[in-house]
Amino acid sequence: MVGAVEAQVDGPHDRPVIVVGGGAMGSAAAWALARRGVPTTLLEQFGPGHVRGASHGAGRIFRLGYADVGHVRLAQFAHRWWDVLQEESGERLLTLNGCVDHGPVRALRGLVEALLVCGVPFEYLTGPEAEGRWPGMRFDDRVVVQKVAGRVHADRTVAALQAQAARHGAEVRHHVRVTGIEVAADGGAVVHVVDEGPDSGGVVSELRASAVVVTTGAWTAGMLAGVPGFDVLPSLVVTQEQPAHFPLRDPALVAGDAWPSFIHHVDPAAHAEARLPDAPDGGYPLSGTYGHHTPGEGVKVGHHGTGPVVDPDTRDFMAEPGRLAELRAYVREWFAGLDADAPAPISCTYTTTPDERFLLDRVGPVVIGAGFSGHGFTFTPGIGQVLADLATGLRPEVPGVDLDAFALARFTVGAVAPEPVEV
Repeated sequence: MVGAVEAQVDGPHDRPVIVVGGGAMGSAAAWALARRGVPTTLLEQFGPGHVRGASHGAGRIFRLGYADVGHVRLAQFAHRWWDVLQEESGERLLTLNGCVDHGPVRALRGLVEALLVCGVPFEYLTGPEAEGRWPGMRFDDRVVVQKVAGRVHADRTVAALQAQAARHGAEVRHHVRVTGIEVAADGGAVVHVVDEGPDSGGVVSELRASAVVVTTGAWTAGMLAGVPGFDVLPSLVVTQEQPAHFPLRDPALVAGDAWPSFIHHVDPAAHAEARLPDAPDGGYPLSGTYGHHTPGEGVKVGHHGTGPVVDPDTRDFMAEPGRLAELRAYVREWFAGLDADAPAPISCTYTTTPDERFLLDRVGPVVIGAGFSGHGFTFTPGIGQVLADLATGLRPEVPGVDLDAFALARFTVGAVAPEPVEV
């Protein structure tokens, strides 16, 4: 990984590290750096709690379950840092009410094998067994139940990370837009900013740092355009995703947070393989689906990575009618306990790499944390530690994880790319 190069964080600069982008990952990096005693400035172009990116809202799924052992190990590493963050902040961010992955047997095989290798406890149920446990939900042929899983509160997580970063000495600035990043002759970086705060008058200035961490989500490609070494940046596809909250027909179904988070794995060939020749197709969907109970708002249900490609600065936040109709049809078929006719659409962005693996790397003084492809929130505090290592010149180490699989080099000519992530 490029980040093995030694970095100076005490040179003649305004501050050792600047983090650009105050969503979940940037806030986690600022927290990790500040608690190590590294003077850090976090810059966010919008205000606190904004809804323009990918880190807002009441919930995201937290899980350890992946078909890739490296991702399971990375999630286990992150879980330990979730505990540290909750203890430091006094905030309950995780709700561990479980997660179910369901689908045809073949589609779940890799997941089960990875959980076994990593020692993650789980149950293996049939669809009817799961339906008996969670009335109002319908399940596919096989169900994998993880207890160390559930959901995480997104808004409270970002707020807690920023508050703890500030408590450890970080400077957290909102309404500061970065217009460009240059590599300086002394090996550091120059960050061009416009202060767009309500009383700032649009002051333009330059900030100098030994290292810059770029965690700008949907704005990443534009932010790094022209920065030396990032000409190998792969296509980062920005889509506007539109899950929705659906109201419960009977709130008693989720009393005590009874319904777990859920991921429906879709594999047409595996579904066909599992069906007898004269059996009905069972109404199996064409797109993978996920969701969780959100107290006070209903149950969030969404298709994974099916939204239209957008410009993050001009998207309209409106649900595309055809995709919303598909989501309602799915809920009608698979959730008897929800009202499919009363959705409350949600809008967020995905920034997706070609293999749906993250980008975690360093080139010169610039660190990139991007391409979280709609499944990154589980890893937030762990990713913060990795980015902090890169920013301070350390080679990141996560037990059992080959972090080179997340490096830019996998997209260079002749590189052997890792297998795409099954999310």
